[in-house]
Amino acid sequence: MTTVMETIVGPRVIINSREVDYYCGTSYFCLHADQRLIEAARQAISSFGTGPGNTVDTPPMQRLRRQIAKYFRTEDAHVLASGYLSSMTLAQTLSAKFTMAFVDEKSHYSVFDGLRVTGKAIKTFAHGDPDDLRKKMATHLPSGGTPLVMSDGVFPVTGAIAPADDYARVLTRYPGGLLCIDDAHGVGTLGSNGRGTYEHFSLEGTGLYFGATFSKAFGALGGFITGTAGWISEIIRSNRIPEGASPLSMGAVGAATVGLQVLADEPELRAKLRSNVHYLRSGLSDLGIPTPNTPVPIICVHGRPGLDLGKTALRLRKEDIVVSHIGPNGYSDSPPVEVLRIAVFSDHTQDQFDRLLEKLAKLL
Repeated sequence: MTTVMETIVGPRVIINSREVDYYCGTSYFCLHADQRLIEAARQAISSFGTGPGNTVDTPPMQRLRRQIAKYFRTEDAHVLASGYLSSMTLAQTLSAKFTMAFVDEKSHYSVFDGLRVTGKAIKTFAHGDPDDLRKKMATHLPSGGTPLVMSDGVFPVTGAIAPADDYARVLTRYPGGLLCIDDAHGVGTLGSNGRGTYEHFSLEGTGLYFGATFSKAFGALGGFITGTAGWISEIIRSNRIPEGASPLSMGAVGAATVGLQVLADEPELRAKLRSNVHYLRSGLSDLGIPTPNTPVPIICVHGRPGLDLGKTALRLRKEDIVVSHIGPNGYSDSPPVEVLRIAVFSDHTQDQFDRLLEKLAKLL
């Protein structure tokens, strides 16, 4: 049966005419339902229409770029029509600076699609394994060559955090080596200020790049890349995407600007999300379900012999609890077994978690 959500996304939604506890998707702070973002989108559309019709700059877009730079403490930012385009934009812009790309084998589709357009050689390394990365670079990188390492920052199904600090250490052996992160699920949720995977590992300096999206933690739509004014100018000058792709709608621009502001001004939202993540992870651990102790709001329950997680998900839905069931290798970083993916929101309540844990204790 087709799943149809009939209300705004949040911890409680109506799906196919039934009100349910909702643990799917990526609206980690429920900002897609925040009236401040909705009003900002409405005002932007009222003043500037649905969009400029071409790539001409607008005051709302200028405000958004300033807000991104302020949030991430950078000089400038570039905004894209989709977060999916960020890896392609990074790879194209950096193509003259690297010889060969090394990619986590479980990276998102956008990472591989983005690299293929460069025409450069691509070598995968074992998922989350800096030792294998080191071996692959020693074996395959031409003498004197410059490597580019690419990976998700936070993986969308398992919630695993890439060991970006270890990758950066491997790259110190290669002058000019580059590290690029698709931080779609890391920005907003990781780091003491929500600046993502690099902040989580206290990584700073040259050779570090990332792209991300507004469509998850920030409650809007579209992608972005941050950096120095010179780097952003290089993106615009040397890349086909800024000129060829239509810009964001005015509504998305307005909502993204306020979403960034809300998460900057209200750190208690991140504290509440992390408290919720800890509560549910601890509850699952008490049930004998292993889960890593991280602040990532994605919890992955792995299948095992004799347990049908597809039926488990259906039984939970009959109890008005909706989680994502993903088959073996069903998405970019899915393991070779079926899993339940549970997304935690800052607006979920402990009563909801207790209901979920009670049902899982019976079913698992």
